[in-house]
Amino acid sequence: MSAESVIYYLNRQPEDDPVEETEWLFSALGQYTGAELRELLYVAQEPGFFELMRGLFGLSDGSRAALHSFLTATDPGSTKVTIDADGRCILHRDTLEPKAKPPLKIVS
Repeated sequence: MSAESVIYYLNRQPEDDPVEETEWLFSALGQYTGAELRELLYVAQEPGFFELMRGLFGLSDGSRAALHSFLTATDPGSTKVTIDADGRCILHRDTLEPKAKPPLKIVS
């Protein structure tokens, strides 16, 4: 066995180890509900999902917390994203005027 292969096995599990994969899958099944796992499977099929997730997890903790706070505090449909000439990503909410309540109708 060469030194290179020894280093490889110290850092990674062999990819063809079905026992490790099975244990990992059973662990995931025990941590999440069936609905959560189905949702993850569905969302993961969206184009660019994994690249987006890698980008999000590459953010600093503060930036990720700020983004999370912004996205969870608003209706996603009202959020707009633009990239300016300097390459900055700008998120903003549509400011829709609240609808006036219709006048009450008295029924006798």
